[in-house]
Amino acid sequence: ERGIFPWYSAGQPILWWAPDPRMVLFPQEFRCSHSLRKRLRQGQFETGLDGAFGETIRACAAPRRSGTDTWLNAQMIGAYEELHALGIAHSVETYQGGELVGGLYGVQLGQVFFGESMFSRATDASKIALARLVEECAVCDIRLIDCQVASSHLARLGAREISRLEFVALLARYATREPRRRWTDKNP
Repeated sequence: ERGIFPWYSAGQPILWWAPDPRMVLFPQEFRCSHSLRKRLRQGQFETGLDGAFGETIRACAAPRRSGTDTWLNAQMIGAYEELHALGIAHSVETYQGGELVGGLYGVQLGQVFFGESMFSRATDASKIALARLVEECAVCDIRLIDCQVASSHLARLGAREISRLEFVALLARYATREPRRRWTDKNP
């Protein structure tokens, strides 16, 4: 509720972060590029919600090209799986030919979705998951997606930085309000 999240390297104690500025995406400001819109129309991918939470978080925990460390250790994954069982943590999955090829997960408090991590095993698969998350935000009246720290990738999709002060004010406004409805489906 205060916008503090874990961020650390493997082998270190858990550190808590609250960056200033904060990168956020207001769902109505999502930019679906021409090429992404075209890819969505081609129908090569299907999306689902909460149908493969464990598989999605473990894919997010896999080492990246940039290194072998991951902050998502077994203990952290277990904690998020408990939050998922409570209906607080959610995943959005992207499938191609029935295989999970991309996705994201995060925590929903009220009308705020706190994005934790995303992965992609196919071109645009994580962007497609984000597009589906934005659709779900409209259905569930989610007003804010927390992207945590700045990235050019998310900026191209419409995310922007706001001050910590503005972020905390938005959390006070939206994180305690109940959404209009819950997530709508499981995997395809």
